[in-house]
Amino acid sequence: MNNNKPHIIELPRLGNIEIGYISPINTIGGLPFDIKRTFVTYYTPDLIVRGRHAHYVTEQFLIAVNGKIVVNTESANGELDSFLLDTPYKGVYIPPNVWHTMQYQKDAVQLVFASTEYDEKDYIRNYESFKEYWSKH
Repeated sequence: MNNNKPHIIELPRLGNIEIGYISPINTIGGLPFDIKRTFVTYYTPDLIVRGRHAHYVTEQFLIAVNGKIVVNTESANGELDSFLLDTPYKGVYIPPNVWHTMQYQKDAVQLVFASTEYDEKDYIRNYESFKEYWSKH
């Protein structure tokens, strides 16, 4: 899989319907980066669109632990994708240089794994700045 493009990663599911499942999340056979930061987004109202940014360096993996989340992405080359996250064993990989937004169902809980510690300087929060920066790189 091309790691420069947003795509779904399906995690291993260990267990069965009788006892339940566990899905390990790591870089061996799963994520294409080492995890440096993890955070949860929850209680987001239905009509709110979050994200609205890209990163210079950070890679992310987003999972809907509960509920449904629609993730829309725009790659630096202008390619648009939309991903529905609605199960805890599938998530979307977002590489650097991808503008992304998320819209949540009211009970959605999002778990995010990131390749870097938080650094405000890594964020591109203005869409026009995103287009301008990546058109030159």
